[in-house]
Amino acid sequence: MTTLAPPSAGASAPVGGPPAPPPPPPPPTTEPRRETPRPPARPGLALAGAALCVLAAVLLGFAANLTVVGHLQHARDQQTAYDELRKELALGTAPVGQRDYEGKLLGPGAPVALLRIPALGLKEVVAEGTTPEVLMAGPGHRRDTPLPGQAGTAVIMGRQWGYGSPFHDLRLLPVGSRVEITTGQGRAVYEVTGIRRAGDELPAPVAAGQGRLTLITATGAPYTPNGVLRVDARLVTAVQPNPPRDLRAGWIADSEQALGTDSGAWLGVFLWTQGLLLAALLTVVSFRVWGRWQTWICAGPLLLALGLADSQSLTALLPNLL
Repeated sequence: MTTLAPPSAGASAPVGGPPAPPPPPPPPTTEPRRETPRPPARPGLALAGAALCVLAAVLLGFAANLTVVGHLQHARDQQTAYDELRKELALGTAPVGQRDYEGKLLGPGAPVALLRIPALGLKEVVAEGTTPEVLMAGPGHRRDTPLPGQAGTAVIMGRQWGYGSPFHDLRLLPVGSRVEITTGQGRAVYEVTGIRRAGDELPAPVAAGQGRLTLITATGAPYTPNGVLRVDARLVTAVQPNPPRDLRAGWIADSEQALGTDSGAWLGVFLWTQGLLLAALLTVVSFRVWGRWQTWICAGPLLLALGLADSQSLTALLPNLL
């Protein structure tokens, strides 16, 4: 009798049968994401970073104020002053002395005249006062002198390089050139008689009933004034009457003299610098906590604005004819 042995365990499946399913893949092995540890906080580095932010903002704002931003500010201030002066001339309320039509003493920056120098292509509104802040907006009339067109010597100062540099080409003005000034008393015309620098001979005193105009600006290398340039011109039109004056010759502050500086601007520098330092500290902290790009997008404009404000106060500490 024949006995059939059972198939061995390793025997293959019958031919023609379904293929054996592949073995299941092994489970994926995922390693936990490793986070880069933040460096330990160092107050000294944070303070140094804030100081660098303050320095960069002030230097950038300072350069901008003396160049592009300052020129734009001058153009805006001139347009505003021109509109105000034109309105006052049309209404007959433009100032003709140290007081306005209501009898109040003119404040610094009030428009008092329109200056034209055809030979230089210059047209500027002249404001009352000669402090550094007033001369940022354009030429200024020295308050202790008569207005142009009146008897005596009228003095107008202007910047040489910064804030529109209205008197930059004053040294090129030839003798005999005309200077036209419009005030509340009408149009006055002057004729240039000479240009003076330090050490030059002084002109003869103005005769009674005559008028003279002196235009003043700085001399020296760009943004480093070391002297004063004066252009003298004699009045060739009729002399206008002089109203009573409250300020006599010399009754002005040192900041209104030629190359004068405003020591009162230190308060603004102190306050703006404090705000800038606080914003810089917050920027450094936000840089570590929030992120680089988010911080710069939000803090950049703020630092720039504070830097411009701080540097403008610093500019008032520089000579007013710069």
